[in-house]
Amino acid sequence: MKTIAGALVLALPMLFQTAFAATEQQNKMATCNKEAEGKKGDERKAFMKECLSSKPKVSEAQKAQQDKMKSCNADAKGKTGDERKKFMSECLKKG
Repeated sequence: MKTIAGALVLALPMLFQTAFAATEQQNKMATCNKEAEGKKGDERKAFMKECLSSKPKVSEAQKAQQDKMKSCNADAKGKTGDERKKFMSECLKKG
């Protein structure tokens, strides 16, 4: 009985990860299908291949925030704990 319970405990996280990954892929497929409306044959096939293999696009605002985070993170080198937290907070607030 303990063996079965142990196996279930170990298997559950994997099942949830698989279900989540499938949902993401299904959402991506639905989005690509909508964008491919009107395309047929080889054109549709090429579009779907590109669409499904591409990574999500990052907006300019997201890129700017990522760059800011990298810069602040580099400047915070050597700081730890509350000192680092405070520094990062102030750095990220700067315009």
